[in-house]
Amino acid sequence: MDQVESQSPLEPLEEPTPKNSSKVFVLVFGILVLLGVGTGYLLSRSGVGTGTVGQSKGVIKTETVAGISDEKTFKDSAQGRLEKGGIDGEGTHKLVREGGESQTAYLVSSVVNLDEYVGKNVKVWGETFAAEKASWLMDVGKVEVLP
Repeated sequence: MDQVESQSPLEPLEEPTPKNSSKVFVLVFGILVLLGVGTGYLLSRSGVGTGTVGQSKGVIKTETVAGISDEKTFKDSAQGRLEKGGIDGEGTHKLVREGGESQTAYLVSSVVNLDEYVGKNVKVWGETFAAEKASWLMDVGKVEVLP
């Protein structure tokens, strides 16, 4: 009888070398870095993304009014005496209004520096947000000092 030497069909012909896979990784990484640098350079030359941060159309700053005159975004308004302090981490300031504690509006603002108006009677325009502790939480977009 003939005995045939057989090789298992599941055995790989060659062992994969870790050197080849690390070379490929370094090459791909280098190409990605070069593409990123090239894209950044081209965007900086084209002027895309340039502009002044924090300034937009409709910015108002007078002795009595400050903020953005965007009535579509800042459609809610309230008036009262502005005081420093929020409630349980909600709000940086509060607007004390007639009617007691339940009528107090707690305020935050990335547009107006509310510290400039502490102790003054003001009217604020903003956008109302849901709150856990505050009865009313508003992001202020515009402040007007009342006489």
